[in-house]
Amino acid sequence: MIKVLIVEDDPLMSRMYQKIFTFEKYEVEMAADGEEGLAKASSTQPTIILLDVMMPKKNGLQVLEELKTNEKTKKIPVVMLTNLAGQQDAETAMSKGAVKYIIKSEHEPKEVADMVKQIVAGYTRDEVPETKTQEKPKEGKAKE
Repeated sequence: MIKVLIVEDDPLMSRMYQKIFTFEKYEVEMAADGEEGLAKASSTQPTIILLDVMMPKKNGLQVLEELKTNEKTKKIPVVMLTNLAGQQDAETAMSKGAVKYIIKSEHEPKEVADMVKQIVAGYTRDEVPETKTQEKPKEGKAKE
């Protein structure tokens, strides 16, 4: 099952994203600040992390940096979810290892869920066993 960790300090936003991902049949973990987010990322090993930028204790960029330097969490895709629309913030997040930078006010929660689905599909594609579609050459045929 796909497990999403939502690191968001706004209770209303947290509940809204929790509902949409639960509806999509994802297992959902919640963290209310950066420190809790780091602890849960390490202990629960989510499939993907949605990370707010502006949070108490540690902001999203600090959390992202720590996630990407930790052996246990560095391969987990991180989506920055924020109301900060600055190009500088987006570039900083991407340079630190985020896979996407989503501005909350520009997207409905369902759109965010769809984006996350696409990212997860891309990251889990390697784990799907390949089907054998090529036929083996038949015995007894003349070789050219």
